[in-house]
Amino acid sequence: MNGYLQFTARIVAVFFMLVAGNTAAASETAPTLEDKVDDFVRTEMQQQQIPGVAIGIFQRGEVLLAKGYGYANLEHRVPVTPETVFQSASIGKQFTAVAVMLQVDDGKLSLDDSIRKYFPDAPASWQPIAIRHLLTHTSGIADYFEAMGTNGIEAFDLRRDYDPDELRQIFYQLPLDFEAGSDWHYSNTGYALLGFLVRRVSGRFYGDELQERVFKPLGMRTARGISEADIVPNRAAGYQLVDGEIKNQEWYAPMVNTTADGSLYLSLHDYLAWDRGLRKRAILSAKSWDEIYTPVKLSGDREYPYGFGWNIGQSQGMPWYHHSGSSQGFHLYISRYLAGDLTIVVLTNLYEDEPRRIVDGIAEIMDPQIAKVLPPEADEN
Repeated sequence: MNGYLQFTARIVAVFFMLVAGNTAAASETAPTLEDKVDDFVRTEMQQQQIPGVAIGIFQRGEVLLAKGYGYANLEHRVPVTPETVFQSASIGKQFTAVAVMLQVDDGKLSLDDSIRKYFPDAPASWQPIAIRHLLTHTSGIADYFEAMGTNGIEAFDLRRDYDPDELRQIFYQLPLDFEAGSDWHYSNTGYALLGFLVRRVSGRFYGDELQERVFKPLGMRTARGISEADIVPNRAAGYQLVDGEIKNQEWYAPMVNTTADGSLYLSLHDYLAWDRGLRKRAILSAKSWDEIYTPVKLSGDREYPYGFGWNIGQSQGMPWYHHSGSSQGFHLYISRYLAGDLTIVVLTNLYEDEPRRIVDGIAEIMDPQIAKVLPPEADEN
């Protein structure tokens, strides 16, 4: 009987050893989140000819993945890292909106003030245009990239150092495409004007206002305005595709890189700090954050899914905040899914690629249900 029990014990022990061994082997071979993202991102980079990508996956304010792929600079073979600094392009609009709302919280302006209260030399036809119309792209003022060069207005020269007041006077010549508040059309003009407005009411450049009141308090240590002259550590080079061949981005005049429609530098570390600030609703009053995240109401009791610097959709019945940006050899996308307390950031240094595709693919890897978003249409830039 003792011999039988000993034999049975040995069999049981061998069984559990085999089970444990198989479980260990399975755990060693099962792909991790990083493995899955690596394979997906590298495939997308090859298909889209992207020189370099930085990927940030943040959940509940913590880092699940912050990683660089490819090159920040092709000529010097400098790899992308989480410290690599990319231009913000239109993702910078959400920061401009915060700079404006700081002035609202300070009591220096009201969202329903006419823009002519602060720029009395603006055309009389601009009287119905309120500050909130500029923030929501419902002012009717044509986008200067589209409208300059038409209707007898001089073309916008990317290599010309416009004086801010000179540029504002040119904006005054732009046509009104519709009555303020009656429709939605993406307008870089509106956000450039908001930068001029922040300077007028705060007394300093909007980038300096962000530096002192947003970047420093939130610990965004490498976030800053664009400068061609300054030494900017870990600055990525921007690229464009010309007849299928990668070329350096075109040179822009310094002043062109100071307008508030998207002239910032940020790294993945900065986006993590920003995400934590967004989760806490830091910096601004609760009322101001509510304004930022409220879809704009159009005349006729209509609604458009855009707040102040954010597109607004739904994922699993909860808000989905997102925005893209593309300019000067860079293309970026930030997507915040409140349903999973998940933020995905994709930064690339190629103008013509589709970072939204990468964001959607990573969301699918993370949670196929979160990836089902409404409305599904792509952003403006």
